[in-house]
Parts: sequence; structure tokens; C-alpha cells
Amino acid sequence: MSKISLIAKLHAADGKADELQAALIELIGAADEEDGLEIYSLHRDPNDGSVFYFFELYRDQEALDVHGKGEAMAAAMGAMGGLLGGRPEITMLDPVAAKGLEL
Repeated sequence: MSKISLIAKLHAADGKADELQAALIELIGAADEEDGLEIYSLHRDPNDGSVFYFFELYRDQEALDVHGKGEAMAAAMGAMGGLLGGRPEITMLDPVAAKGLEL
């Protein structure tokens, strides 16, 4: 089984960037219920404060398949209603090499 990584790009709705950031931070805590989610890292674009990125690393496809299906994660994701300025852009990746990570 090989690990799976992805980058998710999210745009805040107009005037909702700080509220979206707070909701996204809640996702980090909710991710604790997902054993196979190894890295769930939130970043804000320094040149456009309405754009956020998640870097995610999953143990395997099964871990990715269960992402967002737990109670805490579903509730945290539901709190984002009206805060997003469109659908998240997801880029799937195959991890090749990393410092500090066992791939």
C-alpha cells in the first residue's frame, strides 16, 4: 500500500475569510478521529488572504475513503456552509520523497 497526498485549495466567500479560517481550524481538531489521516495541515495564502490550502497525507486509499465521514469531521465541515466562495480545488498527488516523513 502506498500513501496518498493531496492539496486542497479553498476560496472564502467575499468578506468571510476570517470566519472560514476559524471553521477550517475546527477541521484540524476533528481530524483526530481519523487514524489514517497522517498530516492535515492548513495554510493561508500570504498574497491573497481569502485563499487557503490544506496539505493532506493519508496512510492509504482506505484512509482517504473514510475522510470526512466521522461525526466530528462531518459537523465541522457542515459549519463551512456559506463561507466558501466555490468548490474546493483538489490536486491528487503521489508522494515521492520528504524530509521528516516516512513514505
